[in-house]
Amino acid sequence: MRRPLSFSAWRRLSGLGTTLALCAGTSVAVAQPTAPSSDWPLHGLTTSEQRFSTLDQINTQTVSRLGLAWYQNLDALRGQEGTPLVIGGIMYATTSWSRVEALKADTGEVLWQYDPRVPGNAAVRGCCDTANRGAAYSDGRIFIGTYDGRLQALDAKTGHLLWSVNTIPENATLGGIRSYTITGAPRIAKGIVIIGNGGSEFGARGFVSGFDEKTGALKWRFYTVPAPGNKPDNAASDKVLHEKVYKTWSPNGGWVQSGGGGTVWDSIVYDPETDLVYLGVGNGSPWSYSIRSNGIGDNLFLGSIVAIRPETGEYVWHFQETPMDQWDFTASQPMMILDLTIHGQKRHLLAQAPKNGFFYLLDAATGEFISATPYTFLNWADGVDPKTGRPNIVPDALWSLTGKTWMGIPGSLGGHNWAPMAYSPKTGYIYIPAQQMPQPFHSGKNFKLNKMGVNLGIDMTGLPDDQKVVDAVNSGLKGWLEAWDPVAGKVAFTVPHATPWNGGVLATAGNLIFQGLATGGFEAYDASNGKRLYHFDAHSGIIAPPITYSVNGRQYVAVEVGWGGIFPLMGGAMARYHNAGINHSRLLVFALDGEQRLPLETRTGQIPIPTTQTFNPKQAQQGYTYYQNFCMACHGDNAIAGGVLPDLRSSGALSSRGGFQAVVSRGVLENFGMVGFSKVLTPQEIEDIRQFLIRQSSLQKRY
Repeated sequence: MRRPLSFSAWRRLSGLGTTLALCAGTSVAVAQPTAPSSDWPLHGLTTSEQRFSTLDQINTQTVSRLGLAWYQNLDALRGQEGTPLVIGGIMYATTSWSRVEALKADTGEVLWQYDPRVPGNAAVRGCCDTANRGAAYSDGRIFIGTYDGRLQALDAKTGHLLWSVNTIPENATLGGIRSYTITGAPRIAKGIVIIGNGGSEFGARGFVSGFDEKTGALKWRFYTVPAPGNKPDNAASDKVLHEKVYKTWSPNGGWVQSGGGGTVWDSIVYDPETDLVYLGVGNGSPWSYSIRSNGIGDNLFLGSIVAIRPETGEYVWHFQETPMDQWDFTASQPMMILDLTIHGQKRHLLAQAPKNGFFYLLDAATGEFISATPYTFLNWADGVDPKTGRPNIVPDALWSLTGKTWMGIPGSLGGHNWAPMAYSPKTGYIYIPAQQMPQPFHSGKNFKLNKMGVNLGIDMTGLPDDQKVVDAVNSGLKGWLEAWDPVAGKVAFTVPHATPWNGGVLATAGNLIFQGLATGGFEAYDASNGKRLYHFDAHSGIIAPPITYSVNGRQYVAVEVGWGGIFPLMGGAMARYHNAGINHSRLLVFALDGEQRLPLETRTGQIPIPTTQTFNPKQAQQGYTYYQNFCMACHGDNAIAGGVLPDLRSSGALSSRGGFQAVVSRGVLENFGMVGFSKVLTPQEIEDIRQFLIRQSSLQKRY
């Protein structure tokens, strides 16, 4: 058995040719393209998506004067992940449930609000909260992807709906089993609005679509995994799927029913220099490689970056970061375009720090592998092939093939997740919101595709009431801001945080790095050394990335507040272990000498009161299995909520069998996102879940 790669080992390896790390002595960074104005017009500020602003009124010398200029309370106490846009002094912000609003960027005066009226029952279709990461703007139009799969164009002046299309093909749902949602921001290239979707955890086949920005007409569609039997789709992807992709899958694996996965749920980047659109492709469906593909093939394009043409969707090149994915190691994490001089040669590069723990540099035009160096501790591979970049997977990490439990680092939430990183040409560093969340992987038994609930092909009851295991996982939870030198291929410095699952990053010419924290702080650091220069108590956790802009010569920094996403939901006990605060969703905007104050409010989250009800131990144990498969994704592992949704251990519905059946079976709270499960759970099975929740309520003092 090969030993896991230790932190000290990967730091030593970062200078060796085995990982093709780049020698600092022979390489320098080059100046990068920056935004031409004081606005924030694109999701990543510029097409390079480096999130570096040239504004410097707020800098290392003045940041101590930073204060709250204005704020706005948001109407959904869910996770807020949006990157607002600012065009001509008007801010366009997207919030949970795909809502959009336009505000005066200097005062916060609301100009218009738009609600696409996503039905509450759509919440059950997604794995990771009803968040939205942002809009796109072009020629007086705002474009938004809605949680239930629509792409819409709004008049930027009025908020009136101009057109709306359903991005999900009629034949994509396979008898109602597959679920699709949109949480990512659209991108626009050459008059084409490009959008992907999520759903791999529920059973989905990934694809990306391009629509005409003026009419909403579908221009092309690109599927990221093949169709059963290698059948053509009359899509831009037909040729590459037929010639290259299908043969990397077992023809009769479980993917034939589950869709295979590969959803492009977040990162899409357009580079005008190469005239290519880069797609960050997600994980397999189900997670289990053994079930999904009978342990056969690399399963393209899972865990890959795929380059296509913006006007036609034509395939150009791909690079697979994680072959045979069985750890949820998506390549959906934010990408950026960099110009670096390496060994005396200027290179135009694509950079990414995906979930799997390696930092990648690829040639942006050709996809040529340049380097892959660990940016965090990892134990699933012991390096990569120096020529191809293919990982050297540790045999014991292939849990779906060995049948043994594997404690994976990174776990499925990755060494870096969706929260955007940033690059500063002043320092030459990329700033990564890094984290460590160990996770046990174990094969599920008798897997079948459920019409509701997650379809991962893993044992969802892997951590029953073993507090020692829970404590071991909790002790490995870490979060930090990492300054990564992409030329030297090593860490320059880190800023330790109290928890994982922190916010995205902004870099500015004021030599500052801004980041919000899961524990509720909004902070500014010296970009050269990580010294904390500013702290603001936001009263609630932050996962969204900050932006900066200027109106009438005054610089502002804005961030959406509201802790959520998959970690507080599915993480349950682990999330609450580090963050027990209550959610207050807001938009905060800062400027020098700002004098606004947030209202005084309760900072303590839900504290369940142990029930006095009795329970049937046998039913409770059976109910645990049903709960983990159908309820855990929203209400937390072992029914320990992480602060976003109600803690079921305190639910009033537990006191009545009839009341619980009304909620869980008939869906009387459907408008609030709690749908009925009568199609997949019998009344007795639902009663078993109630017995399990009563048991958990009686044990809550353990946590």
